[in-house]
Amino acid sequence: MNAEVEKRRFYVQRRFCRFCADPNLKISYKDVKTLRQFITERGKIIPRRMSGNCARHQREITLAIKRARHLALLPYTTVGHE
Repeated sequence: MNAEVEKRRFYVQRRFCRFCADPNLKISYKDVKTLRQFITERGKIIPRRMSGNCARHQREITLAIKRARHLALLPYTTVGHE
């Protein structure tokens, strides 16, 4: 039985916060290229557990995305149906 439990375990690579790793990276609402990496093709903000950001930088990214949306630099949602 213990062997079955061992088979079900899987290793998930630990994601890291790229903004903590490189202090030269800044989060800005004007940097649309960087912000696009943190939204889905539908326009939703990617959660922290998927992006690997720390809580502090995830809050900053969320605020920057919302500001960019308000200024029409990023879309709120995609247009059209499939």
